[in-house]
Amino acid sequence: MKQVACADLGVVPYGEALLLQRRLQQLRREGRVPDLLLALQHPPVITVGRLGKPEHILAPPRVLAKLGVEVHWVERGGDVTYHGPGQLILYPIFDLREHGRDLRRFIASLEEVMLRVARAFGVEAHRHPGFPGIWLGLKKLGSVGVHVRGWVTMHGLALNVDLKPNLFPLIVPCGLHGVEAASLAEVASQPVSLEEAHRLAREAFSQVVGVELVPLDAEVLSKWSA
Repeated sequence: MKQVACADLGVVPYGEALLLQRRLQQLRREGRVPDLLLALQHPPVITVGRLGKPEHILAPPRVLAKLGVEVHWVERGGDVTYHGPGQLILYPIFDLREHGRDLRRFIASLEEVMLRVARAFGVEAHRHPGFPGIWLGLKKLGSVGVHVRGWVTMHGLALNVDLKPNLFPLIVPCGLHGVEAASLAEVASQPVSLEEAHRLAREAFSQVVGVELVPLDAEVLSKWSA
């Protein structure tokens, strides 16, 4: 089984994580680093993908500034979403030439990871064809947004585990009016912890993608990202 280095980065400002991903994606394209998985959280931030529209951010800039919410326009697919504390985020830097050259299957794998984590907490979430992510009825529990360049991925999945605060009302999630975002902690019938969700996500990722995750030394990542 192929080994993939996994870095647990804790809470990282979105702009910093974005620069790191871009750097690692380029290095992966050049064959200078192996496949990587970044596990982290972000402070409150709104991100807008390639299909995003400004009007899908409902709060004016002064309100966002008061709440300390940044806005970033990025290269991933999809519309607008929110990231914040209590959300599980995985960013795979993967060369899909070594994983079947199939982006749709890769996105489905990221959805399957989130479905398995939800199921472990007693929540039977589902896919919504045409709208990447996982759902519970009309409530969105997790998002997927990926950017590929030269077959190498960046961005990834974000699963709402226990959002504190939940600032999704500041946006039109994924550009879909009438859709609400929910956390596993709100819909599960048992206690939910972010730490356990991270453990389950790593386990599910390893099984679904068919790789062995090995810890990445912080010094090694620092050298790569310099």
